[in-house]
Amino acid sequence: ARPDDDARVLRVDDIRGAAILSSPVGGFAAPRIGGGLSLSATTAPLRYNFKKSSLSSSSSPSTDDNAISATTGDDDELNSIDWDAVTDQWELDCYSRPVLVDGRKKLWEILVSDSSGTLRVRRALPSNKVNSREVRRAIEEIIDAAEVKPSVVRFFRGAMFNMINIALAEVDVEARPSRCTFALAAWIEERNRSVYPAMGGYQPAMANSGGIGGIGGTFLDIRTAVKLPDALRGEKYAFVGLPLAEFLTGGTVDGDNVGAGSLCPVDPELPADSFVQGVVILTPRAKALASWLAGTEVAGLRADLRKRELVMETDIDNQYLMAKLDDDQRMEAANFEEGKDALGGLHFISVQKDEDDDPAGFWLLREIPESL
Repeated sequence: ARPDDDARVLRVDDIRGAAILSSPVGGFAAPRIGGGLSLSATTAPLRYNFKKSSLSSSSSPSTDDNAISATTGDDDELNSIDWDAVTDQWELDCYSRPVLVDGRKKLWEILVSDSSGTLRVRRALPSNKVNSREVRRAIEEIIDAAEVKPSVVRFFRGAMFNMINIALAEVDVEARPSRCTFALAAWIEERNRSVYPAMGGYQPAMANSGGIGGIGGTFLDIRTAVKLPDALRGEKYAFVGLPLAEFLTGGTVDGDNVGAGSLCPVDPELPADSFVQGVVILTPRAKALASWLAGTEVAGLRADLRKRELVMETDIDNQYLMAKLDDDQRMEAANFEEGKDALGGLHFISVQKDEDDDPAGFWLLREIPESL
């Protein structure tokens, strides 16, 4: 941007960013702000009011001996966990795996994690006992043996919604259908890469026919994004980026300065000098929008380049239309998607009253692979 355009530039600390998208669903009648900087552009640091906290940034999935390795799931393994690191936000999956037991029956597993990835418990489930009663019994046994009890249990798989919902209905927890099961997703990915292929009876063809809805990654997505209520729409949006280092130990972003938002675990193997792509939403109703997002299990943002739409994903399968994209904005959105892909789906959403205000809500999110 030219110096005389400085007042029109989005000023967000340590963020380098793109042009602001105005009039989110109405055709972008307002002028573009900030001179149309691309995500790859190098500019002077833009100001973003994250206050440094004494605590570390988002936790990363545990891979050491304090995390259960998911072999037997016996109660004595629960005794080896660092319970001080376990949260009361648990994540649950019950599904068949790409392994045939005795050459003919699918391997079914119950996997339980906490949101930090410290707690990992596996239970094998006989294929003739895949029902809500057995799932409830397994969950209650794990909870009884745990030193930290869950207040919330999230589950992401639409195909298992009824069974898991019924199973959790009689357990003293809040059941939340949600794709915000980031630690669990990372664990399933690990098992898909290294555990199941080493098992006798592994079936590669089955590994490619799963999918988070239980229908497979080749299923045609016919969902239609619905418009956000008028009272919750942002007046301006901007594609922006933050250094990944800000979310690692020693960074300035942590659970104490994200308002109503939250931070997913970050893979420590990702390059610290890379940039996490995201979207800043500016609205005078920032607190209301952030509160609504916090209650709706916001799972991520996706740019549908074919439909030219910026879509917000929530809970298991809901979609909200955030913005329509013109030709230039479609290019920005393509860069946003490329940046997500480069970091395994990692991206963020920030909701603010204006460019000088602290976030009313900041979410670091990771798009869960469809192949789970």
